[in-house]
Amino acid sequence: MRASADRATTDDDRLGYHDVLSDDGTRLRAWTNDPAGTLDGPTVVLCNGLGTSPWTWPALLDPACGVRVVSWNHRGTGGSDRPRDPRRVGIEEFVEDALSVMDHFDVDRAVLMGWSMGVNTMFELAVRHPERVSGLFAVAGVPGDTFATMLGPLHLPHVAARALTVNLSRALKYGGRLLTPVASRLPVGPRAIEVLSHSGFMLPVPDVELTAKAVAEFLTTPVDWYFHLALRTSEHARVSLSGITVPAAFVAATYDVLAGARDMRTAADRIEGAEYHELRGSHFIQMEQPERVHRLLLDFLERVG
Repeated sequence: MRASADRATTDDDRLGYHDVLSDDGTRLRAWTNDPAGTLDGPTVVLCNGLGTSPWTWPALLDPACGVRVVSWNHRGTGGSDRPRDPRRVGIEEFVEDALSVMDHFDVDRAVLMGWSMGVNTMFELAVRHPERVSGLFAVAGVPGDTFATMLGPLHLPHVAARALTVNLSRALKYGGRLLTPVASRLPVGPRAIEVLSHSGFMLPVPDVELTAKAVAEFLTTPVDWYFHLALRTSEHARVSLSGITVPAAFVAATYDVLAGARDMRTAADRIEGAEYHELRGSHFIQMEQPERVHRLLLDFLERVG
């Protein structure tokens, strides 16, 4: 069943879209920033934030970015179908989807880049299929048990943070059908982004129009379905990092309320040779400081070789 949407995904000549079937037959909308197949640079597999789109990565939309990216939209979002079994929307299924996308684009082995819940996906993939991974670049995300690390700036105990955020997600899932008509009709433009970027949840961004496009696309996902996805991903336990032997880097944000910087640092400490960078920003650090995050990515790719 295809997810309904009040706003259609806007195509862009900087992006190429592909239909990819995952292992269970779910059709995914995969995408690349190299539609003509002419981009010169290493390939990175992006495990994106839950329900987000290419527009959340402004630096990767620059034809001169020097990185070929392949990625996909999560099940039931951004033109990807919902699975026949609605329970098949956890991190395990996202790993299957990532491998299907890699196979479709003939990517045998690559650096994985994750943002937010995508960091869970990339670490789970690295543990299950180490032969497919040459490096791990984590942005504003932790390798599992994400909900316990939320509200980091408030310094809540993990148990309390997890209980609060899971119960809030559960309430939004069951109230989502009432909220979706409101959310899907919210006016999203430069003025709305200016307000959002001074809320503390997000900080000011250099490209207001592109951010508005990203938010508008995010709001096409029905609220109840989004929080159904979120609750399924909340079941993903912390990944054991003892078997990670490829280069790894973590880019954390000091004021991130959705993936605590403190927990990202401790994860980096458990991987031999891992890099840790903390920038003064929010969960949307790659939108707030796109050039700086991209420079860190390029440096990491050079390190991986």
